[in-house]
Amino acid sequence: MTLHDLIAQLGGALAEGSGDRELTGVSSAQRATAADLVFAEDAASAAEAMASAAGAVVLRSGARTASASMAVVETREPRLWFARAARLLSKPLPATGVHPAAVVGEGVTLGERVTIGPCAVVGDRVSIGAGTRVEAGAVIGEGVCIGKDCRIFPRAVIYSGATLGDRVVLHAGAVLGADGFGYVRDNATGRYTQFPQQGTLVVEDDVEIGANSTVDRGALEETRIGRGTKLDNLVHVGHNCNIGEDVILVMGTGISGSSTVGNQAVIAGQVGIGDHVTIGPGVILGGQSGVFNGKTVTNEGLKPGTVLFGTPARPLKQVMREQAILARLAKRRGGESAG
Repeated sequence: MTLHDLIAQLGGALAEGSGDRELTGVSSAQRATAADLVFAEDAASAAEAMASAAGAVVLRSGARTASASMAVVETREPRLWFARAARLLSKPLPATGVHPAAVVGEGVTLGERVTIGPCAVVGDRVSIGAGTRVEAGAVIGEGVCIGKDCRIFPRAVIYSGATLGDRVVLHAGAVLGADGFGYVRDNATGRYTQFPQQGTLVVEDDVEIGANSTVDRGALEETRIGRGTKLDNLVHVGHNCNIGEDVILVMGTGISGSSTVGNQAVIAGQVGIGDHVTIGPGVILGGQSGVFNGKTVTNEGLKPGTVLFGTPARPLKQVMREQAILARLAKRRGGESAG
């Protein structure tokens, strides 16, 4: 693909060099070849990129410090431009059809260019859209509906009745649609009986779910993961949760049942969220924060981009002030004890 082709699709301006430059991939400045695209976000990284062997560099307008020996594209968001260019330059994997060692049930509907890998199991009445790949050892339960251009990596499991939109990526070992952790205790005997876990799971378009993450089905209704949301590895979403669009859930986060997370929220690593919690749109929870059962956390009255931290989660500046006060009190108390 030429640089002109990329600019036509992604925007930006050719500031130097030829737009006829053929590019086949992206790379770091240290490993780039003449067929690679690199990126830079500031003057220092721009100098390094322009000294590399790359064929083209994308950078922010004004970041250049000298004339380049390569083609230069200027744009407001070079990292985003670079990421989108990488997708356009990537070579699609070949569709290989159904492997002889795969098990495919009755009444299955497969779109064009579907790949089913060796030892994958596809249950009865499954529907798989065009261009989707189900890789080795993955298990797709009865009645699952998977959209177009999805990628189900090895050993991923989708329980019966789940629905996935288009371009969903499910990484190795992830499990979608398992029973939620819902039990009713008999106060007389102390024994537990499972509350019915017969709801559904809906994963909307462009969602990516990391390796060994789990998303439970609804108890009586549905669990939903909104369009464009990204789950890191080792994330758990409980039953009946409603996760909004373009949400980020980072490694080790656990969200208990019947909680709601608003659009474009960012939940950092190892955050614990209790049941029936509401996280408002755009909220940012720092790593290892906690939200108690039934609480509502919003950005109301806070500046955009405010990070909430600690347990219970509250503005980071407030947490830092509290820690400073505690440190002074501890020091004063220590001095009094020594006296």
